[in-house]
Amino acid sequence: MTALADDVGEALAYARTMSDEDVEKKADYVLDFHGKDPNFPARSLELVQRWKETPNFKNVDPEGWHELKVEMALITINSPYTEVRAVVDNHDDPSEPCLTLRAWIIGLIYVAAGSFINQFFDIRQPGISISSNVAQILAYPAGVFCAKVLPTHVFNTFGYRWSLNPGPFNKKEHMVVTIMANVGFNTPYTANIVWVQVPDRFFGQKWAMDYGYQITTALSTNFIGYGLAGLTRRFLVYPVISVWPANLATIALNRAFHDQDSNKVVEGGWRVSRMRYFTYCFVGMFVYFWFPNFICEAMSYFNWITWIAPNNYKLAAITGSVSGLGFNPLPTFDWNQLLVFTDPLISPFYSTVNSFLGALITFPVIVGVWFSNVYYTSYLPINSNGVFDNTGARYNVSKIVNDQGHFDYDAFLAYSPAYLAAGNILLYSFFFAVYTATIVHAFLFHRFEIVNGFRTIFRRKSAFEDPEDIHMKLMSKYKEVPEWWYFITLLASVALGIGGVVGYPTHTNGGVVVYGVALAAIFCIPVGIIKSITNQEITLNVLAELFGGLWFPGDALSMNYFKSYGYVTTAHTVRFAQDLKLAHYTHIPPRITFWIQMVATIVSTFVAISIVNFQMTNIEDVCSPTQKDRFTCPGINTFFTASVLWGTLGPKRMFGAGSLYQYLLFGFFAGAILPIPFFLLRNKYKIMNYVHLPVLIYGSLIWAPYNLANAWPNVPVGWFFNSYIKKHYVGWWSRYNYITSGAFSSAIAIAAIVIFFAIQWPGASIEWSGNERPYAGCDGNACRRLPIPDVGYFGPGVGEFN
Repeated sequence: MTALADDVGEALAYARTMSDEDVEKKADYVLDFHGKDPNFPARSLELVQRWKETPNFKNVDPEGWHELKVEMALITINSPYTEVRAVVDNHDDPSEPCLTLRAWIIGLIYVAAGSFINQFFDIRQPGISISSNVAQILAYPAGVFCAKVLPTHVFNTFGYRWSLNPGPFNKKEHMVVTIMANVGFNTPYTANIVWVQVPDRFFGQKWAMDYGYQITTALSTNFIGYGLAGLTRRFLVYPVISVWPANLATIALNRAFHDQDSNKVVEGGWRVSRMRYFTYCFVGMFVYFWFPNFICEAMSYFNWITWIAPNNYKLAAITGSVSGLGFNPLPTFDWNQLLVFTDPLISPFYSTVNSFLGALITFPVIVGVWFSNVYYTSYLPINSNGVFDNTGARYNVSKIVNDQGHFDYDAFLAYSPAYLAAGNILLYSFFFAVYTATIVHAFLFHRFEIVNGFRTIFRRKSAFEDPEDIHMKLMSKYKEVPEWWYFITLLASVALGIGGVVGYPTHTNGGVVVYGVALAAIFCIPVGIIKSITNQEITLNVLAELFGGLWFPGDALSMNYFKSYGYVTTAHTVRFAQDLKLAHYTHIPPRITFWIQMVATIVSTFVAISIVNFQMTNIEDVCSPTQKDRFTCPGINTFFTASVLWGTLGPKRMFGAGSLYQYLLFGFFAGAILPIPFFLLRNKYKIMNYVHLPVLIYGSLIWAPYNLANAWPNVPVGWFFNSYIKKHYVGWWSRYNYITSGAFSSAIAIAAIVIFFAIQWPGASIEWSGNERPYAGCDGNACRRLPIPDVGYFGPGVGEFN
């Protein structure tokens, strides 16, 4: 059995209480609900299918019947998924203190600090970002310290008994702090809009410095996400199939701090406790990360094939890791490079393989486009995410807007069309395909779960009635958050957003908020389902830019707001739903989760917006390329370029009828058709259950600027941990796999902070071949296949395009 000895022992005891009817009923449920589930243990499913196909199975195969009975007992009292059983406790103590004063204080201090650092350094090059796992690590010593020094006196306030120190710092308090950091460390997306509005080098709209305008739009986008996340709990949180693999590493790290398991033995005689193993991995990766990140960057971009002939543009384009396509069997020794697309220790192995195959299948297409000079791509780098003009230079958006930031058609005709590199062209086509594929896939493969979710809503049936999931049973002890709480949150946030864009001189219709939320409402369930099962998230940025540019032509600000309320709100919904599942797994009362998410977001938003105002008014020459402290706003410049291209130049000139890239829109049609044959073939070919088309297409989105060097290394690592070790050493895998991931990610995050402040901030560097060789030659310089023609430009000249 794919389970730990303790879980099997508990299942054996429970199996003695099950009647034959109970076993058969559970087995039928498994076939109906998990028969095509790629995350369900294959061996267990084969056993259930053998029972179904064998008459009088109990007498024909007594040993098989006994194993079936234990398996059905196991998934009755525990999760049906090996991954969840490995880290999530199937027991709960409702009396354990959770929302304590010390948890509030530690959580809010970390939220304020994390929001401050992430927003302050967001506009610096190089920037720095602190992830929530840093707070999770630092919360433990802070909590233990409070437990040791705070008085244990019990106060009685209006009949409510409480204490500054209710006892040892426990795992539920720790998780409360972690959830607060998860939501609080994310800076408001609308800060990007303010940044392109205020400075003179962008749109120069000084009225956008109004604090009320900034805070209303920022709070609105965040809280709309909460409203939608709460209203979609029946689809994204409660279902047992919604595993949310990324949460498992967070829970494993939490258990490492709090579980005392030093005397337990797993395969091979290992007696290392979770905490000690975490410490070994953390210290090892912390030290190791200095090499690829600072001492020898060739370990990060190990483009050794290009060293054979550095100036060979063909070799660099195909095998290069910096600007090429990364076709290299040994491309990196940097764990951080693997995490660009997915974490191979967290994501299911079939999901990792699907992502890689998506990138590999599209690789020759990009090569063919570039070498054939389709869409003039040979005049540009093969795999850049930049936008270029007809001289091969970066597109200068300031040449096509007037003093008010509006599109100047005559200036555009006197300048150039916008051109995309080969990797970027295909990227847009794949983006169009993945959106329709996501909708069709969700309908075909998950329509029963979706319909059942709506049915329980319309019948006003509690999701906790007759739950099949043990964690739903455990959570039924706590008061759930009524759906009307989330509905009121959604309505109030929409009203706040409309007030923000209409009450100030944005010249933006309030409908931009409604349209954006409608887009989020359509996609949040299918996108959330896919993320919760595969750990791969489909982002709506390109779709929001396309629709925003079509619905609000020539209006960059309206397009940006549509993008905020469509794309960003969907991303927030998925992220907040993931946190709700995290609280669900760790048995945090839902109403406590509701309030800590709300309060942490309010604190984070006010801190971040205050930092934006401080930077705009107190940092001299901010966002200038020559700013003395390197607050050059690289991300804001990219955001401004996208604003002008999509909102001002508009998608009609990029993808409309008669445009250069009009045929890329066929991606929508292809994405809608492709899931159908895979759905029809899955009953005939079992392997089709492991082909996930949206994830396969999602793999093709790695291009521009990333490449196969970020996708291929995940496959052998994922196979080793999530296939080989999981199959042959399930005890070791269950105990240490997710701790390994959490330790490595945490060590990289903290090492990056130390390197930044101790080395990069003062301007120190190491100049030697190991740091210079990866960026030498055509890979570092992004060589083009063809030189610019003698006339000084390629494609149609002035007066030859519109």
